[in-house]
Amino acid sequence: MITLIEIQNLRLHAYHGALPQEHIVGNSYRIDATLETDFQKAMESDELTDTVNYAEVVEAIRDEMNHPSSLLEHVAGRIIRRLHKDFPPILKIDLCIAKMAPPIEADIEACAVHVKE
Repeated sequence: MITLIEIQNLRLHAYHGALPQEHIVGNSYRIDATLETDFQKAMESDELTDTVNYAEVVEAIRDEMNHPSSLLEHVAGRIIRRLHKDFPPILKIDLCIAKMAPPIEADIEACAVHVKE
């Protein structure tokens, strides 16, 4: 059995980007993360200690998003490394970080990076 924990549509304001203005005014971001982890024991025990606490995962993501980077690729790498370090039961991560209304001349909702392990 494959068991997954999903963080859906986490919305944060952060200061990432290649342009100097992006580090000043920031932008809105949408983050989706799917974490493969074995929580079959929690299905029986009803104990938080038998799974990955998604509230703590959100805090780790928020913390990494608070450190400005020029590239979303760099942010994604930091988040993935942090989640594996802080939550050893996580086997694989599927992470998408979308910059809403990126500063480009186009009618576009978002630009994103997506990493699947």
